[in-house]
Amino acid sequence: MHEAMVAENILEAILAQVPKKKGTVVRIVISCGVINALNDEAMKFAFDSISQGTICQNAKLKIKHIPLKASCNHCHKKFNFDLYDPQCPKCGKSDIKLGADAPLLLKEIEFEEDTD
Repeated sequence: MHEAMVAENILEAILAQVPKKKGTVVRIVISCGVINALNDEAMKFAFDSISQGTICQNAKLKIKHIPLKASCNHCHKKFNFDLYDPQCPKCGKSDIKLGADAPLLLKEIEFEEDTD
């Protein structure tokens, strides 16, 4: 399961970044591209499972999917590529150039310190 491995890596990265203070991680934002996309439900399940007993337990995980960029070789229009409609939205040609897929990134970690 791709998402389980990603969840492990994200948890390791978070634990390495969070200060050694008492508190909890309450929100995490990650982003990914379209070609190497994550299944939101599988990812959230994997992260919830693997984070039990850590400072990330019960943290809300948000996944932002970054669209794949493309440009038409015929009319030069730049657009967000749709995997289900692989043609230029302006001229209808399918002679297009795809940009690079967005990488998987850990964008935000929201940490709440204990006040005790």
